[in-house]
Amino acid sequence: MAVIEIHSIFTGEPQTITDGRGEWRSAIFRTPVSGEVRVTSRGLEGDRVADTKHHGTPDQAICCHPLQHYAFWNEVYGLSGEDALGPGGVGENWTLGGVDEGGICVGDVYAAGMARVQVSGPRVPCWKQERKLGLPGFHKRTLESLRTGFYARVLEEGTVRAGDKLSLEDRPNPDITQRVINECAHGDFDPALAQSLLEVPELADGWKKILRFRLSA
Repeated sequence: MAVIEIHSIFTGEPQTITDGRGEWRSAIFRTPVSGEVRVTSRGLEGDRVADTKHHGTPDQAICCHPLQHYAFWNEVYGLSGEDALGPGGVGENWTLGGVDEGGICVGDVYAAGMARVQVSGPRVPCWKQERKLGLPGFHKRTLESLRTGFYARVLEEGTVRAGDKLSLEDRPNPDITQRVINECAHGDFDPALAQSLLEVPELADGWKKILRFRLSA
């Protein structure tokens, strides 16, 4: 099994941004943290969300994004030098090396530094990522490529720092990777799979609402 490492840590506060389309409010412009940061049941100390309707639940305490995705996007959009995307680019809290959505299962429990976290489900990307980056079609391409990142809830509070390894302690659902869930939601919808996912206790309630909506459509 590959070694998963917290490559970078980011926190941020809601702010008002002005661009060519006007004003908008978000905490997506997170900044890197050096040294230890405390992990609480609501997320990282010093980190808040602007859109409390869609973000900020305990199931979304920590937003994680695979480091390797940035190389993919730089190739897709032909970005290099100062224009290249890198850690923190899509507003995550933890940029993780050594893993992608195909190697993380819902319900996975990891020791991270002095904390313990559990994977709750994929991130559902929104328009703010594309607006932040200024890359046409980024949102659509994120869904099509299933490179969404994922969320974790906090089981035990503690401190973490960049460079800490994630040590797998439990994997109750070895066949339900984040990619499997993404494929069901954003690719070919599989009603039978969606129904079975509703029975997975570790899957975030927000994801179950999405699946119930798809099943009722």
